[in-house]
Amino acid sequence: MKTAPELWSLVGQAQDLPHGAAQIALVEQVLRRVDEAGDPELAFYARLLATTAYVYGGEPGKAFVPFSWCVADFDRNPAPYHQRWQHNLLWLFKTMVNALTTFHEVPLARTYAVLDDMERRYRETGHGMHAVYKHRYLVASHVGQTEEADAWFERWQSAQRDALSDCAGCDPTDVAKYLSSRDRFADAVALAEPVLSGELSCSEQPQGILRELTVPYLQTGELQKAADAHRRAYRLERGNLADLWNIGTHLGFCGRTGNEHRGLEMLQRHIDWLERAPSPAAEMNFAAEAAMLLRRLSETGHGELTVRRKDRADITVTELAPELAERALILAARFDARNGTGHQSELIAETINAQPYGIDLVLSPTARLARPETVRPEPEPALEVPAAADPAELLDLATEHFLEERPAALAATLTALDERFPVLADPLLAARRLAMIGNLLSWQGDETFAERWSVAADLFDTAGAESDAIVLRARAALARTQQGEPDPAPIQADVEHQEKNGDARGRANAWARLAVLHAVRDEMAEAAEAIGRCADYATESGYPRTVASHADLRARILANSDDRAGALAAARQAWEFYRVHGPAFRLAPIATVYGQLLDDPAGQIEAFGTAIATGDAGEVLPARIGRGRALKRADRAGDAIADLVEAVALCTEQGLVPGGAYARWELAEAYALAGRSVEAAEVAEEALLAFDELSDRESANNARFLLAKQYREIGDRAGAVSRYRELIEQLADNPEGRGQVGEEVGGLLFDLDRDAEAAEAFRAAGDALREAGDLLGELRTLRRRISALHYADDPAAAEETYRLAGERFAALPAELAAEPGAIWETGVTAFEQARMLMARDRHADAVPVLRDLPPRLRRIGAIDEADRLDTMYGEALHHSGDPAAAATHLRELLAAMAPESANRELAERILGEAEKS
Repeated sequence: MKTAPELWSLVGQAQDLPHGAAQIALVEQVLRRVDEAGDPELAFYARLLATTAYVYGGEPGKAFVPFSWCVADFDRNPAPYHQRWQHNLLWLFKTMVNALTTFHEVPLARTYAVLDDMERRYRETGHGMHAVYKHRYLVASHVGQTEEADAWFERWQSAQRDALSDCAGCDPTDVAKYLSSRDRFADAVALAEPVLSGELSCSEQPQGILRELTVPYLQTGELQKAADAHRRAYRLERGNLADLWNIGTHLGFCGRTGNEHRGLEMLQRHIDWLERAPSPAAEMNFAAEAAMLLRRLSETGHGELTVRRKDRADITVTELAPELAERALILAARFDARNGTGHQSELIAETINAQPYGIDLVLSPTARLARPETVRPEPEPALEVPAAADPAELLDLATEHFLEERPAALAATLTALDERFPVLADPLLAARRLAMIGNLLSWQGDETFAERWSVAADLFDTAGAESDAIVLRARAALARTQQGEPDPAPIQADVEHQEKNGDARGRANAWARLAVLHAVRDEMAEAAEAIGRCADYATESGYPRTVASHADLRARILANSDDRAGALAAARQAWEFYRVHGPAFRLAPIATVYGQLLDDPAGQIEAFGTAIATGDAGEVLPARIGRGRALKRADRAGDAIADLVEAVALCTEQGLVPGGAYARWELAEAYALAGRSVEAAEVAEEALLAFDELSDRESANNARFLLAKQYREIGDRAGAVSRYRELIEQLADNPEGRGQVGEEVGGLLFDLDRDAEAAEAFRAAGDALREAGDLLGELRTLRRRISALHYADDPAAAEETYRLAGERFAALPAELAAEPGAIWETGVTAFEQARMLMARDRHADAVPVLRDLPPRLRRIGAIDEADRLDTMYGEALHHSGDPAAAATHLRELLAAMAPESANRELAERILGEAEKS
C-alpha cells in the first residue's frame, strides 16, 4: 500500500508526462490506491487529473466517471481544498460538454443538464457567460439547429471574456470554423491569422488554428500558407490518438487538393487507430474523410492500390472506400437518432461525396512544382554536303567534323557517303568509313562502337595503314578496359609507336589513353605522370580543341590523385574553351567537374547552371545537387530548394535509392536554412528512413540531429526529445556528443515542465561530458540540474548536486579554475542553489552560499550577475533574522550599483523592508 506522499509524487510524475497512454497508465495506478491513502484532497485532485488525462490522451469515455465523482464530492463534502481546485473543476465542465456530444450512447438531455449545471455554477462563482454561450452554440451546431446556433454564436461573441473562457488560440479557432462554414473565408483569415503571431501555450494550439486556416487560406489564394498550415498542424497532431478526428480533416484536405497519394500515406499510418477511436464521433468523421479520399483515388485510376491493416487482410482502395463510407453513415444515423434530427447524416454524406476544391496544391516538400524547363544550346547549323565530293573528300570532311566534335555534321556526312557510295572497294576508304562510324556511335552511346574500330583496324592493316590500325586497336582496347575487360598491350604499343613515328597530337592522344588505363587500374601516380606527358604534347600540337579535351581528362585524373590545385587549373582551361566553342556534350561534363572543384559559391553556381542549361541527361543530377549546395553556401538556401527538389525527383525516376537519400538530406538542410522547418522535418524523416535502411549510421545521426532542431522550431518539443534520445543511443562511443545532446534534452524537458526528467537528463549529460574531459561542461550541467530539481521539488537532491559541484570546482586544475567561464559557472550555480533554499524559507542556509561570490564575479566583468547575488545575499540576511546587516549591505551595494542596473529596483525594495524591521 502506497502512502499519500508517495501517491502525490506519482501524481507529480504523471503531470510531467505528455498526454497519452503512459500518462493514463500512471494516473490509473494512482486511482487504484488513492482512496486507501486517507487524503481527501489527493483523491479529488487525482480524479481531476484523470479527467484531463483521459480526454487529451484519447480515452474521453473514461473521463465521465472521475469528473462526476469530483462534482459530487465538491457538493457533498465542502472543504478548503475544493476552493483551491475550483477553477480546474469549472474549467472541466467545458471539456465534458464537448465530450458528451461525441458519444451517441449518451442521451442529449444529459448534455443539456451538464450545460445548465455549468451555467449555474459559473453564475454563482461570479463568472461571465462567455464560455457558457460558446458551448451552447457548439451543442446547437452539432444537433443541426442552425438558427439557434447562430443566435448563441452572436451572444458568445458579444459576451465579455473572463478566466474561464477558452484560450486565445482556441476561441478564434472555433470562430474561424464558424466563418468558414458560411464561406466567409477572408473573414476567417483576418480573424485567426494574427493569433498565430502571439504566445500560444494551450496543448491544442497552434495546430488547431492552423488546421482551421487550411481551407480559408486555400480559398483566398494563399496557397503556400495553406500548405504550410496543413504540414505544421498535421505534424503536431499525428502522434496523438485523441486527434483522430483532426487527422481525418487532413485526409480530406489532401483528397480535395490533388494530393490523394499523400493522403493515402497518412491513412496507412493511422488506419489501425480507427479500431480504438477516442469516440464514435471521431470514428465517424475519420471514416467519412477516408472514404472520400479513397473514392478520389479510385476515380483517378488508382483503385488497385492496397491498404494494410493490422490483423486483417490487405484491402484495395476500391474495396475499402464503401466499407468506410457505410461505417460512417451508420454512426451518423445513431447520432441523429439520439439528437432527433438528420443533421449528422447530411454532413457525413456531404463529406463522403465531396469534390475537389478545383485548386491544385503541392503539399509534398519533395514534389516538383513543375518540371523545369531546359535551356538547350543552339543546334549545329544545317550542313550542305558538297554534291560533287568523291569518297575520299567526304571522308576528309567527316574527319574534320570528328576532330571539331560536331556530331550532327559527322552524321550528315556519313549519311551522304552511304547514299552516294554504298560500296567502297578500296580497303583504305572502307576502313576510314568504318572508323568514322565507330566515332559517331561512341558519341551516341551505342556500345558496338569498339567492334567497328576493331574491324576497321584489320582493314587498315590490309590497306597498309599501320599507324591507323595501331591507333584504332588502342582505342578499342581502352573501351574494353573501361568495360571491365583489361587489354593493356595495344595501348602500350600505341604509345611506343607514337613516340617513334607520331606527331604531337598523336602522342598526346596515346599518352591520354595510357593515363586512363592507369586510372582504371587505380595506379594514380602513373596516371598523373602519363597525363602530364599528354598535356605537354597537346600544347605542342597547337590545336586548341586537343588542348581542351586533354585538359578535361587531366582535371579528372588529378582530382582523383589528390592534386586539387592541378585539377582545378586543368578544369578551368577546359571550361573556358568549351563554354565558348562547345559542343554541349563536352561542356556539360566539364562544367560539372569545374563546379565541384571550385571553392567559390558564385563560380560554382555559374558552372553548375551552365551544365544544367545544356540539358545533358547525364550531368543534370550532379549539377542540380552541386548548385543546390553552392546556393546554400551563398546564403541563398531558399533558391537552392528548387534544384534539390529536382534532384530528389531525378533520383526517384532513376531508381537511385542511396542518391535519393543524400539528395533528401541536402533538401532538408536547405529547407531548414530557409526557415521552413515543417518541410525540413518531413524531408529529413524520409532521409532518416533511407539512411537506416542503408546502415549509414553517421548520416542517420546527422538527420536525427537536424530533425530534433526542426521539431523545436515548430513547437514539437516532445518530438525533439524523442529524436535527441535516439541520437544519444547511437552515440555510445562518443561521450562528447552524448553529453552535448543530453544537455539539449535536459533543456527541452525543463521547458516542458518535466523537471524530474530534466534533472536526470542533466545528470547523464554531465557524466558524459566529464568522461569526454569537458570539466566546465560538467559544471554547467550540474548547475542546470539544481534548477530542475528545484522545480521538481526535490531539495535534497539539489543540495547533493550543489555539494558535488563544489567538489568538482575544487578539483579543477588551477589554470582552468581561474578562467572566467569557471568562475561564472560557480557564481550562477550558487544563485540556483540559493534560489532553491530561499524558495523554501531556508534563508539562513542561503547566506553562506552567497557570501563570497559577488567580488569574484565582478573581477571577471559579470556585473549584473554579481549585483543579483549581492541583492539575494541582502534578502537572505533580512529574512534570516539580521535586518540591520541586510540594510548595511544593501546600502553599500546600491551606492556602488549602476543606475541602470536591472537589480536596483529589487535591492531598493528589500532595503526598504529591512529598514522597517
